[in-house]
Amino acid sequence: MWHGHAMRRVAVLAGCAALVLAVTGTGAHAGARDLGREVLAANDGWASEGAGTTGGSAADAEHVYTVTTWAEFKRALADGGDAPRIIKVKGMIDAVSEGCDAFAVDGYDFQQYLADYDPAVWGNDTPVSGAQEDLRAASADNQDKAIKVSVPANTTIVGVGKNSGILGGSLQIKGVDNVILRNLTIEAPIDCFPQWDPTDDNKTGAWNSEYDAVVVYGSTHVWVDHNTLTDGRHPDSSLPSYLGKIYQQHDGLLDIVRAANYVTVSWNSFEDHDKTMLIGNSDSAGATDSGKLKVTLHHNRYEGIVERAPRVRFGQVDSYNNHFVVTKDQKFGYVFGIGISSQLYATHNAFTLAPGVSVGQTLKKWKESPLTAENNYVNGKLTDLIAVHNAEIPEETLQSGAGWTPTLRTKVDRPLAVPGIVDHCAGAGRLR
Repeated sequence: MWHGHAMRRVAVLAGCAALVLAVTGTGAHAGARDLGREVLAANDGWASEGAGTTGGSAADAEHVYTVTTWAEFKRALADGGDAPRIIKVKGMIDAVSEGCDAFAVDGYDFQQYLADYDPAVWGNDTPVSGAQEDLRAASADNQDKAIKVSVPANTTIVGVGKNSGILGGSLQIKGVDNVILRNLTIEAPIDCFPQWDPTDDNKTGAWNSEYDAVVVYGSTHVWVDHNTLTDGRHPDSSLPSYLGKIYQQHDGLLDIVRAANYVTVSWNSFEDHDKTMLIGNSDSAGATDSGKLKVTLHHNRYEGIVERAPRVRFGQVDSYNNHFVVTKDQKFGYVFGIGISSQLYATHNAFTLAPGVSVGQTLKKWKESPLTAENNYVNGKLTDLIAVHNAEIPEETLQSGAGWTPTLRTKVDRPLAVPGIVDHCAGAGRLR
């Protein structure tokens, strides 16, 4: 006999499939679906602006690829110029299958690196230089060339089934138009060769790492949908410490930067990561970024993230119907970062905060930029995030009113229903 909870869960999962067919505008029967041929529906966020986002949906048979290895994936991306292409990723493909040692150049010795640049030897006033730093940089260059791939225009990349995606690779969507990423589990790359910067962190030193899992750089019309992005096998809690600091090997999960524009990020699960999402990466980029960085974030789930969900500079960013979960004892900085000239419109979201987590801490002020934050619920209670933030952190008073109102929205769910809907429907493997 079905119990009520189980029946409701089946109904929600069935509703996920019906909902996806509705928002993609395909109208196809679920059993006959080809994810590579689906396009973003009209009015579904900023990526639907103008001609919308169709990715590689028009690809001919010659430009439809099924890949099972990193080498095959790279060849599929390089083949065919800007002709529409569909790349189906089958299984989990590993960009670092041979391990970090495969990238190290002769002579690089990590133990010697630590000895040379120990603050007791090198100090904290001068950036590292010398033989081991040069060898570290050469090794890092080898990794850079191996794990970064450029995604061409008019491309759709989809995972096949419930457990397909990319381990340790960095997808660079750079200077192109019309790209779709769907149904992928993406494990953030680890930097095999972080650099020690003795001058960082108030001259106490820090390890700095490279490589975002996905970066949208100067590109337009990008749809990132139903993916799971996570640190996976390499959580920050597993990282060692050297020279007195955490050996940080992660950067961002999904960064949208350098005049990127018209991006929709929907129905993804962002899990167990620190610097999650950066929209605009420099206060000094106003000449290029002003009027750009238009991004919609809806029906995404964030759990175990520390900060940047997102941190915003310049852009008109619409965040609605997302579920933010902060668990007991996890490291937590903030959810929304308010940066220079940002115009964040955050409404109809749900927050599930563990006991003792400050509600005011959901917002973080970096620069004076008014935002709209209305009809958001914290632990099931309607909460004025700005008012609570200003009361709890008066030295960072925020102003209300983003100065614009989003129009490119599909169905807006009640915030009280968001946890149930998003928790069951967001992430990879939830499209069928």
